[in-house]
Amino acid sequence: MRLRKKLANWPLHLMILPGLLIVLIFSYGPMFGIVIAFQKYIPAKGFFGSEWVGLKNFRYVLSLPDTLEVLKNTIFIALMKIAAGLIVPITIALLLNEIMTKFVKRSIQTLIYLPHFLSWTILGGVLIDLLSPSVGIVNSLIGFFGFKPIYFLGSNDWFPYVLVATNEWKEFGFSTIIYLAALTSINPSLYEAAIVDGAGRLRQTWHITLPGMRPIIVLLATLSLGSILNAGFDQVFNLYNPQVYESGDIIDTYVYRMGLISAQYSPATAIGLLNSLVSFVLISVAYFMAYRFANYRIF
Repeated sequence: MRLRKKLANWPLHLMILPGLLIVLIFSYGPMFGIVIAFQKYIPAKGFFGSEWVGLKNFRYVLSLPDTLEVLKNTIFIALMKIAAGLIVPITIALLLNEIMTKFVKRSIQTLIYLPHFLSWTILGGVLIDLLSPSVGIVNSLIGFFGFKPIYFLGSNDWFPYVLVATNEWKEFGFSTIIYLAALTSINPSLYEAAIVDGAGRLRQTWHITLPGMRPIIVLLATLSLGSILNAGFDQVFNLYNPQVYESGDIIDTYVYRMGLISAQYSPATAIGLLNSLVSFVLISVAYFMAYRFANYRIF
């Protein structure tokens, strides 16, 4: 009987086969390359001909002065993105929830959602022009008010915050939809009872709306801990330059430059493996906390 049930579902299993093959080929297949982290890898000799050096590459990358700085930049930028990714969408969702006209509400939703579909290759070029210290519209406005132009993409003081602001501008519309969906699950009778008791909009938001959104806020905040070492390669790669390596260089761009530009394949693989191991631990902790505090389960 069980076999007959399984055979009856074979079309569903076939549907997931293409996706499964893609994951196996592009996600699990390349994992064999991890052995490079334990070798003095020479492309001409390949995996099997290169000298085995054990943990020498890990000791080498951990002794580099740039490694600590890159790790600090990655954590700092990622934490700011996580914080902004919670505060901004929640605020916008609450403001949109106050708009009664459906046409206006949906129009605003569409406008703020559109940047999510643009790649950082396109947005990088747009932002470079907008933030240019000579011809950019942002610095033109700053000059109009009598201030000196700011080199946003060439200043170590400004660059990390530019990354956070531009990333949030691109992604907050997508996150806002999640919180708007959470708002629909709140019982309207709670607002009616609050109005009868004389509560204004602010009190309704504080005592009804935010508590009603709390489970999804806790869930997303917890799950975001797993991406604390992912500060966004695409964005940083398209916006940074050697002038801002001090404040904008992250683990992913560091690995890219070391491995593909400098051809130090083994140390770059070692850094990437360390990053993956730490990320794995953080993701495991994040899912445990999501289960513990938000009753979130994968299965």
